[in-house]
Amino acid sequence: MSIMKLTATTAAIALTTTSAVARDNVQVAGSSTVLPYASIVAEAFGENFDFPTPVVESGGSSAGLKRFCEGVGENTIDIANSSRPIRESDLELCNENGVTDIIEVRIGYDGIVFASQIDGPEFTAFEASDIFNALGAKVLVDGEIVDNPHTQWADFNADLPAADILAFIPGTKHGTREVFEDKVLLQGCEDTGAMEAMIAGGMSEDDAEDACIEVRGNGITVDIDGDYTETLARVDSNPNGIGVFGLAFYENNTDSLKVATIGGVEPKTETIASGEYPVSRPLFFFIKKAHIGVIPGLKEFAEFFISNEIAGPDGPLSAYGLVSDPELSVTQEAVASEETL
Repeated sequence: MSIMKLTATTAAIALTTTSAVARDNVQVAGSSTVLPYASIVAEAFGENFDFPTPVVESGGSSAGLKRFCEGVGENTIDIANSSRPIRESDLELCNENGVTDIIEVRIGYDGIVFASQIDGPEFTAFEASDIFNALGAKVLVDGEIVDNPHTQWADFNADLPAADILAFIPGTKHGTREVFEDKVLLQGCEDTGAMEAMIAGGMSEDDAEDACIEVRGNGITVDIDGDYTETLARVDSNPNGIGVFGLAFYENNTDSLKVATIGGVEPKTETIASGEYPVSRPLFFFIKKAHIGVIPGLKEFAEFFISNEIAGPDGPLSAYGLVSDPELSVTQEAVASEETL
């Protein structure tokens, strides 16, 4: 037996002998996007099963996965919520700490949206190129790659308001940031011709991609390390501010926010399900298999979460913006059989 497997087995034995007494509730942490869904399911689970209500915390996808990968034992969390796939670097950290058997659970899909004060400037229609021209650190102006000179949205698109550029974007520990970079900034960089100009100027493709997703500072872009409530508070206090939110959060705050189309497509359940809305992503949680059968209710909670009654198209999560996964039955079978990555 390898040292890694031996470590995992020893940790699992320690967990088995101590945690039933030390902890009897499921513990979850991670993505602020998945948080409202997990909280709804946790509350319903506590009401309908003879298990304690799971404890669900936020903190961001990367932070949740880091906690998840700290090891096996009652002092570590059982589930990590994530709005991005698990990375190789996450798996390496898990392996180093004996977390070798991980069950991936895709719960459905969500979109990220750009929303602003409901009575603020007419930020109602963006292209990916607009977001890049506003927020990119370096942009293409008159055929040259330069430090971003734009101060107002109308500087580069006369159809946009003559309002100062100010954006509250997810911090780097949030899974939403990765989607924002790949599907908005990188796409905008390509659409404006900036990436092609960077490569023509001598950059490698990898370096050009890194330059494309670099955002400007100086208070024009503000990283939000907290959850969407912090982003909402910033937008509420800044009339020109635009925030990046998950669709579900926006839909629960339409009394104070208005949303912009991207590429002429309105973000809503139907356009995300069809793939028409360009800024959507799958949502996940990851289960520590070594804790199944040890932490009471862990597998039952996971199966309840992805049941047709909860995560299906007519389930309560759909009312909060979750787009049901067309392959939900495949995920249900994988969880039932405890299939690992």
